[in-house]
Amino acid sequence: MDLDMAAEAQPIKDILREISMRITIIKKNVEAMTEARKKANNLTDSAEMARMYATDVKDFFDVIRYEVDKLEQIVDDEDWPLVKYREMLFVK
Repeated sequence: MDLDMAAEAQPIKDILREISMRITIIKKNVEAMTEARKKANNLTDSAEMARMYATDVKDFFDVIRYEVDKLEQIVDDEDWPLVKYREMLFVK
């Protein structure tokens, strides 16, 4: 009986590991993006600030966005309180 329960629990464990991994990646990149934004915001040259946002800051956003999109696919709609990006695209 214990082996059956362990086998049944394995898919749930796998999902939880994936969710945890993705949240860790998101958290790490949000913190790094915040630091990149602070550096960009301290610049006095607006062209250089724009360049930093377009490169340094945006790179973090792309990773964060990818991971959140993957989470949206894993987490059930009932448990995801936010509007999903794909839903926003089709709101009239």
